[in-house]
Amino acid sequence: MRYAILSDIHGNLEALRAVLADAAGQADAVLCLGDVVGYGADPEACLELVAERCQATVAGNHEHGVAGLLDLDWFNPYARAAAEWTRARLSDDARAWLGALPLVREVEDATLVHASPRQPDEWEYLLAADDGWGAFPAFTTRLCFVGHSHVPAVWAERSRGREYRLRPDTIALEPGARYLVNVGSVGQPRDRDPRAAYALWDLEARRVTIRRVAYDVARAREKILAAGLPRPLGDRLLAGR
Repeated sequence: MRYAILSDIHGNLEALRAVLADAAGQADAVLCLGDVVGYGADPEACLELVAERCQATVAGNHEHGVAGLLDLDWFNPYARAAAEWTRARLSDDARAWLGALPLVREVEDATLVHASPRQPDEWEYLLAADDGWGAFPAFTTRLCFVGHSHVPAVWAERSRGREYRLRPDTIALEPGARYLVNVGSVGQPRDRDPRAAYALWDLEARRVTIRRVAYDVARAREKILAAGLPRPLGDRLLAGR
């Protein structure tokens, strides 16, 4: 069994379509770690694709913001403007679907959560090595997949010690070890690589691969500007920041 694991799509339909096309010949099922909406110009189309294609989806902070479960004062001004724009354009059914998503799911031997398994509704960013180590007691599965920071990373706890890596390519899953994996962002990468990122988890091969997929960044940016969303939300896509 092979799973494609997506996070932080953020209304970027061009990136989502490119990732789903890349995963089509490689994954048996698709999982989503939240933030389907926010920032980008195609929230409803992305939501519909995720609802149709993903076996399991958890909520991110942008879902909660758009659904009215998180005060928009929590967000920075650009994110708040995008959340307000998105909320005004989604149907009642779409907002209700977002609001009903769980914060945590388990699939196979993995925990799925948007930000951190430790108090998932606090939207903690796992940015440094110590951030990740502190999250391990909060999940009991062998793996935990997260997003939220938009930067791929892995924390591994093995009998011989710990390892933390930013922007990993392939993660070999060793017997007896436990892993926390940030799968990066489909729709708004922030690691200076504008290509969409997602993870491919191969249970039989015992590995997780972070894949990068080129997409029409210019088109996604143009749609953000044409929608009247804040210009920096489009410009940042060009540099992956």
